[in-house]
Amino acid sequence: MSGNEGLQFPSAEALGVRWEAAHPEEQYGWLGLRVRRATSWLSRTEAEMRDEPGDPDAAFLFLWITFNALFAEDTDRFHDASDPGATQRFFVKVCRLDRDRVVYDAIWSRFSGPIRLLLDNPYVYKRYWMDRNKPGGGGWQARFAARKERTHHALARQDTYAILCELFERLYVLRNQLVHGGATWNSRANRDQVKDGQAILATLVPHFMAIMIANHEADWGRPHFPPEYVAAA
Repeated sequence: MSGNEGLQFPSAEALGVRWEAAHPEEQYGWLGLRVRRATSWLSRTEAEMRDEPGDPDAAFLFLWITFNALFAEDTDRFHDASDPGATQRFFVKVCRLDRDRVVYDAIWSRFSGPIRLLLDNPYVYKRYWMDRNKPGGGGWQARFAARKERTHHALARQDTYAILCELFERLYVLRNQLVHGGATWNSRANRDQVKDGQAILATLVPHFMAIMIANHEADWGRPHFPPEYVAAA
C-alpha cells in the first residue's frame, strides 16, 4: 500500500486532536491515559501499514495492543488477559453508544464476508487446539458445530454484540498463535486469517476509540498500570 491508501480512518492523529480539543480538562484522567496510550500504538500501526508491502503480522499485534489500551481494566485479574468479562462489558457499552452505527456498518456492510470466514475457521477456535493437546481429544467438532450454528443465527439477526464477542474470541486465538511463536512469519498457512484480522481491527479499533471520546462521561474503568500522577475518575 502506498501513501494513505492502507490507513483506516479516523486516524491516530485525528483522534488525538479530537480528544484534546473536546476535553482539555480531562487530559490526565483515566480516559485521557487510555487515549494517549491507544493513539501512540495506533500511530505505530499506521506506520506499518503505510508503505508497500507492509507487515500485516506486526500491524495486527500493534492493533491488539491498541485495543488492550482501550478496554483492559485494572482489576485483581490483570494478569489474566483472556478474561472474557472485560471485553463483554466493553462491547455492551460500545454497542449501546454506537449511535452513528459506525461499528454496526463496518461489521454488516464491509466485513460480513471476512467475519464469516473467521468464524467458520477451526484453526482460530480455542477448543480445537485444547483437544489437539489431549490424548484422544476430538470433542471439539460438536462444540464447533454448535458455536457455528449459534453465530450464524447471530449473523442472521445482525446481532452486533454477539458477533463482536465471538469475533474477538477468535482473534485472541490468532493473537496467541503469533505472540507465543505458534506461527511462521509470513507463512502461507495463516495469511488469510492475519490479513482479514488486521483489516477488521484497523477499522473497528479506531471507531471504538471515537465512541469512547464522544462518550467521555461513561465509566470506562481504571486502565492497567496507571501511573501515580493520573487522577482517579
